[in-house]
Amino acid sequence: MSDTFDWANSADIAKAVASGKTTAFAVTEAALTRIAKTNPTLNAFTTVTADRARAQAKKVDAADKSKLPLAGVPFAVKNLFDIADVTTVAGSKINRALPPSKADSPLIARLEAAGAVLVGALNMGEYAYDFTGENVHDGPSRNPHDITRMSGGSSGGSGTAVGGGMVPLALGSDTNGSIRVPSSLCGIFGLKPTYGRLTREHSFPFVASLDHLGPFARSVRDLALSYDAMQGPPGDDAACVDRGVEPSLGSLDKGLSGLRIVTAGGYFKKGASPEALQALGAVAKAVGAAKEIEIPEAARARAAAYIITTTEGAALHMDRLRKQGNDFDPAVRDRFIAGAMVPATYVVKAQNFRRWYRERLLEIFKDCDAILAPATPTTAPKLGQVMFNLDGADVPVRANLGVYTQPISFIGLPVVAVPVPLKPLPIGVQIICAPWREDVALRIAHALEQMGVCAATQPTF
Repeated sequence: MSDTFDWANSADIAKAVASGKTTAFAVTEAALTRIAKTNPTLNAFTTVTADRARAQAKKVDAADKSKLPLAGVPFAVKNLFDIADVTTVAGSKINRALPPSKADSPLIARLEAAGAVLVGALNMGEYAYDFTGENVHDGPSRNPHDITRMSGGSSGGSGTAVGGGMVPLALGSDTNGSIRVPSSLCGIFGLKPTYGRLTREHSFPFVASLDHLGPFARSVRDLALSYDAMQGPPGDDAACVDRGVEPSLGSLDKGLSGLRIVTAGGYFKKGASPEALQALGAVAKAVGAAKEIEIPEAARARAAAYIITTTEGAALHMDRLRKQGNDFDPAVRDRFIAGAMVPATYVVKAQNFRRWYRERLLEIFKDCDAILAPATPTTAPKLGQVMFNLDGADVPVRANLGVYTQPISFIGLPVVAVPVPLKPLPIGVQIICAPWREDVALRIAHALEQMGVCAATQPTF
């Protein structure tokens, strides 16, 4: 860990601040300096909250650090999270005319209550309808391992900021894969919790029945630290379940003993690049996942997820489409317009199938504790790349980077995306568990990190 903490993990920073080795203010100043230096290249941040960060750091330094598990840890959030006195743009041009938010997202408040320091808001795909990390209004967030390549989306700025060493912790959202895709392409860890686990109050929605919020980090321990700190009452989120806090940090070191881990075959290997299969094979071998299972009707699940996504998204944005259609990214606008024309009977069929599909997956978890699958079909494509090869056919990049994530978020299962540091570019693997078993997914991810199979590697841009 260097004196500037430029590649330190959250746990290391909090320990250093608590011990008096450094101060939260010094760590914050170093982070702000780092952001000022690297953001012109990486384009991760759309807003830097420097004054607020310095004030929060001073509060941390004056507090009892023994009660602050994230003391002095700089973090940033996707710009769909409400930040008091900052306009929530959600990657759009239209939202810039809105007044500043009056209150913070509860997840921001909970991280700050644990001692973390908010340093800004992050670039994202417009209205979260994106897998690439390319925003027509703010420019693309760039992959820290190769700045000519995509960061993934829609939480591209979050992936770039953490993978590029700007902050050790960031928050994003995942509707169809928008935490797991950037995690995979940027070579970091990401957690999509169970649907309804973390409150979405004071965040700009995309698809209410699919939206999740969660953290990105460079270590599994950091994921667990932040996840535990963010658990709490549902607030004004009807989909959030009031289960009470279920800590995951204490189970990280239990290892793999007794866990039944399998690999998803069929759909989840069809079309995968050699790199994706290599990463999946390495993870499966390390955890002893010799059995391969078939998840039934995964392709249909992806199609149903598309129907629900595009129709719910269109309904949310209908007034904007009517009044300010020309202010949308044309690609986003056209998909919303298409969604507005989907017959209601298709939506009913998609929702009915969703219930059936969830029951089938829950049956599979009676015989296993975790399922491994690729996070993305390929490593990061080039910025501006329109097509790539999937299963022998050229298909659009923007729609298909989430081919392996959509069938999982469709029914709200918890997933940890783990990075396999292949050369020249990393790629991720999903660890999928039964509802509310984030602890199992994090435990497996931590074991892989301890074995050196999965790791976030420092870029050299």
